[in-house]
Amino acid sequence: MQHRILAIAAIACASLFAAAVQAAPPQSNINARQAEQQHRIRQGVANGQLTRREAANLQQREADVRRAERHARADGYVSPAERARLNRMLDANSRAIQRQKHDGQFR
Repeated sequence: MQHRILAIAAIACASLFAAAVQAAPPQSNINARQAEQQHRIRQGVANGQLTRREAANLQQREADVRRAERHARADGYVSPAERARLNRMLDANSRAIQRQKHDGQFR
């Protein structure tokens, strides 16, 4: 009987831990996405897939995301709506990077 109670308690703790891990601060996800997009831009410039003008445009878009992130963090809390806006901006930037890298223009 005690083993069964301990097993149930262990399963409950594990499921709570898993839920907490999934609800980890999404801000780190935003930072990781920004870093990855910066890498993709640098890579595109290095291998000639992006022209200087395209890279400058994409860098400006990334700067807009950083500015919006600073504004969202100004009160010490990034609300779900602010996080959603940042993610939409990052999604749009990711699509723009993809389009620019594969548009057939080379430096």
